[in-house]
Amino acid sequence: MNMSSPTLPCLVVLFALASTPARAADGEAPRITVAWPDVATLSETKEAHGRGWQRGQAWLEALRKQVVRTAERTLAPDERLDVTFTDIKLAGSFEPWRGPQFDDVRIVKDIYPPRIDLRFVLRSGDGQVIAEGERTLRDPGFLTRSIANANDPLRYEKRMLDEWLRREFGKDVRKSS
Repeated sequence: MNMSSPTLPCLVVLFALASTPARAADGEAPRITVAWPDVATLSETKEAHGRGWQRGQAWLEALRKQVVRTAERTLAPDERLDVTFTDIKLAGSFEPWRGPQFDDVRIVKDIYPPRIDLRFVLRSGDGQVIAEGERTLRDPGFLTRSIANANDPLRYEKRMLDEWLRREFGKDVRKSS
């Protein structure tokens, strides 16, 4: 991860690195890091119009933990992954025309699919870049498939991230390439 990048405020990067599970030995960088730009630049925050639950970073932290958890199971033990969310729009949207009683109610319809844009770098144990790129994750059919945890407010985004990680870095995928 480029720590001097002007698009990543230092506090956000430090928060992301500090909260990543320390699977590496003391003094070594974490095996999997997840960062994001200033929360105010994300589509989700811009479209939230100041709604309280959107201002905090709890939902970003939950997505970060999901990437770390799934990547730990998907990557080879000596590989390292850096992911940067560049934009996020959660499934559903707010419909202010429904009236003030719906101000904080996210309406989930198929016309409001989840979207996550990200950059990644996968490195081998010796630091060589194995793969890198930018991805745009979309799930236009997110409501038509069953989901494991129907009570998780980030279930669609987590499923999308899990599928991307398995598709991009799964051991079976790399054997065939």
